[in-house]
Amino acid sequence: MSSAGVQTGKVDIDEGPGMRQCWMGMLFCFGCSLAVTTHAQDLRAPVSIAAFSAAAPGAPVPQPWQVQTLPGVARENTFALVSDEGRTVLEVHSESAASTLAHALAVDPERFPRLSWRWKVSRAVAGSDFSRKAGDDYAARVYVLFDYPLEKLSLGDRIKLALGRTLYGAELPTAAIAYVWGTAQRAGASGPNPYTDRVQMIVVDSGDGAVGQWREVSRDLAADFRSVFGDEVPRVVGIALSADTDNTGETVTARFGDLRFLSR
Repeated sequence: MSSAGVQTGKVDIDEGPGMRQCWMGMLFCFGCSLAVTTHAQDLRAPVSIAAFSAAAPGAPVPQPWQVQTLPGVARENTFALVSDEGRTVLEVHSESAASTLAHALAVDPERFPRLSWRWKVSRAVAGSDFSRKAGDDYAARVYVLFDYPLEKLSLGDRIKLALGRTLYGAELPTAAIAYVWGTAQRAGASGPNPYTDRVQMIVVDSGDGAVGQWREVSRDLAADFRSVFGDEVPRVVGIALSADTDNTGETVTARFGDLRFLSR
């Protein structure tokens, strides 16, 4: 990757050694593992996403999916493969908890510009609100991590990235979109994560209106990246799935079907 930047956490790096997590919002932990396999020139990274439906319910989550815990978060989500309407899907249970399931990739969005998935949640997180740090919890999230060129970042961001590299010894993604099932913002709303504008939020579903129903999602990554970052979309270096309730103390169960990159 070109730089060391997006990290998983919800506290700015200048808040001292007692911070819950790192400065870049949500992506440090799985960013570290992705850095091993997703260098922009590393052709070993997969270009397709391992399917949950290919495994049996109760089996381990297929490789290269990896569970990533978050430093300073006392409780982790649980991840399991379960049967739903005759197909194996991923179930994420979050109870005052946060952690992610990450997958390294090397995808050219010019060839595969669309990302599709389906998800279902047991309830919306009442306190979810991306305009507030205390509201940075969601019933479901799909992160897409991008290899954004370091030279395009501001001086302040480059300094923070260099500090993050020194502290954690890994090159990390420098931009991410978090597609979320929110509450305070309507579906279609977008804006920066309350901890960093290097993570941009896009609300796909909102509230309790579709709770308990499978929702089919298809996103144009190039269009979304231009909309929230104002630039052309760079290489995709990873994705991650989660539910998040550690700020609000709520409980939610989310299910995810297979994710796929699609041509136009």
